[in-house]
Order: sequence, then structure tokens, then C-alpha cells
Amino acid sequence: MLTLTDEWKVKDFSFNSRLLMGTGRFESLDKAKQSIDLGQPSLVTVAIRRIETGLTGSSQDLISLLDWQKTWILPNTAGSKTPDEAIRLAFLGRAIVERIGQEKNKFLKLEVIADEKYLMPDPFGTIKAADYLIKKGFYVFPYINSDPSLASHLEELGCATIMPLGSAIGSNQGLKSLENLKIIIQESRIPVIIDAGIGRPSDASKAMEIGADAVLINTAIAASQRPELMAQAMQYSVIAGRLAYLANPFMIEAKKGGRSSPKEGIPFK
Repeated sequence: MLTLTDEWKVKDFSFNSRLLMGTGRFESLDKAKQSIDLGQPSLVTVAIRRIETGLTGSSQDLISLLDWQKTWILPNTAGSKTPDEAIRLAFLGRAIVERIGQEKNKFLKLEVIADEKYLMPDPFGTIKAADYLIKKGFYVFPYINSDPSLASHLEELGCATIMPLGSAIGSNQGLKSLENLKIIIQESRIPVIIDAGIGRPSDASKAMEIGADAVLINTAIAASQRPELMAQAMQYSVIAGRLAYLANPFMIEAKKGGRSSPKEGIPFK
């Protein structure tokens, strides 16, 4: 039996698992902990607002239940409608991360979402917040629409990863923007983590098959009747998809566009 050693890196940090897990929407904290323990994610994202509440007195908060010696926390600016809100939460998150003993942790999942109907990330707000936070030493993981141009711009800005959505957050619709995701993955020189919309283990496997470095999954696990089993299913699907990609990395390539207008000259002269 082949034993796979397949680490991936964010800046100077290495990880074994290519599964990241969220912590919202679980029926109970115990189910969240059990799912995380069985899923064995490399990073666990927690909304900074939730962390802040938990550290001010609740003995049964998620922070106290999880073993942060085994898993890195990924603070998340969820709930931010403006860049200024995201920046404020980012610094709260930094202080909280230090209090749980992860002083070297500079990770930040950046979410700026002003759209309350479809919950689509704000590209302009994300760029503004990312630019400021990178200069302050954060390793920014920006949550974005699956826009290759935006992904390229954020990479040039200095983001640590790119986190394009597969489909609307919490929708479980799968990879609706597959061709754009392929372009982002093929053109990126930093890790690409597909976030949002993954609803089935087959979606997670597909994301890995096209070359994603990792996936972040929350709703599909948390909303399951048995989330601990779904966490394991997602873990195995991520491994299967990654193995398929390594077996044939050129199996799926992005389709190239074709110009409808001339590159040179003045038409209709």
C-alpha cells in the first residue's frame, strides 16, 4: 500500500491535511468538536465575533473545547460589511489567537460581504482591507468570487492564499464556476483553497481533482444528520481527489478563450 506524503504550505507553515473546516451551524459544540476531531483538518476557521464572545466568560465555548496544539485556528472576519469592520475584527482576532497560545499564527480569513441577499463577497472592499492588513503583517486568506483577474490582483498585492467560492456560501450547490476555478488554479503561484458551496464529498473530490491545494467545508458537514460521519467522508474525498490529480495533473485543463476582435489595427476604418 502506498503511503502518501503530500504536504502543502502557506508562507513558512506546512500542513498535512488539505481539508479545512468551519465551525458555524453545528447543532451543538460537542458535535462540532467530534466532527473536527474525526475530520482532522489542518486549519479550523472560527468567526472572530464568536471567539470574542467565548473568551469573555463561557466555559463551554468552542475555544475551550478544541486542542489548539494539534490544529491551527484561522480567524475569520465573517459579518463584516465594510473594510473598516474587517480590519477592526482582524486585530481582535490577532489578540485572541495570541491568548490561546498560537503566537506565531498570522493567518486571517478575510470576508467583506455587504450583499445580504446573495452573500457575495465585495471585491473592492476585500482589496482595500487586504492591502492594509498585509502591510500590518497578516497572512491574508481572501474569500472572493471566482474571478481570475481579482485573484491575480490579490496575489500581486501579497495575499497568502486565494479562496474563491465554488457557489454561494451555505448553498451546497457544488462547483458552479468550474472553468473560472480551473483558470485561477492554473495561473496562481500561491495556494488556492476552494471555499463555499461544497455540498457533497464528490464536490470536494472534484475540487481536488482540478488541482486545488485545499478545500474549506462547513455547512455540508454541520447540517448533516451525522456530521461526524460527513467530516470523515469529506476527509477521504479530499485525499481521493488529490491522488487523482497527482496521478494525472493535466487531466483537466481550463478552456482558453478566442478573440472576436483583432488585436491590432483600427477596425471599420
